[in-house]
Amino acid sequence: MHQFKGMLMFSMCCAALAIQGCAGVSPWERGNLAKQEMAITPNPNLTHFRDHIFTSKEASQGGHSGSGGGCGCN
Repeated sequence: MHQFKGMLMFSMCCAALAIQGCAGVSPWERGNLAKQEMAITPNPNLTHFRDHIFTSKEASQGGHSGSGGGCGCN
């Protein structure tokens, strides 16, 4: 009985998480989501610039694009 109760709770939690993705956005609410401060990177130029500086200084760290030595030249 205890195992059934645990399985029931687990399946209810999974169902609750799955249902959350089904929420619709009304047309009058889309303006709020389109604001610049709602973006993942609100200032993409500054983010790109900081990534470039970081990869230039941290040559041993990979995962971005190609990087040069520690001097900043590529």
